[in-house]
Amino acid sequence: MTYINMKMVSILTGKFFLYLLMSIIVFWSMDSLNINGMFKKNKIYQARCFYYLIALSLIYLATNFVYDIYLNFL
Repeated sequence: MTYINMKMVSILTGKFFLYLLMSIIVFWSMDSLNINGMFKKNKIYQARCFYYLIALSLIYLATNFVYDIYLNFL
């Protein structure tokens, strides 16, 4: 493997584990929210879809935030 390929693999594996860590933290923290009051009755699938979209957005934002801080302070 060339140096560029090895560097890319190390970046991707590091970011992958950061995504896993942020997924655990975001889902753990979102578990404390009570979002049932925001939705109409019997709209379970829409509420669940909204919950997962918000979770994915927060995971993406938190991961990139931590990764950018890590890259800027190296």
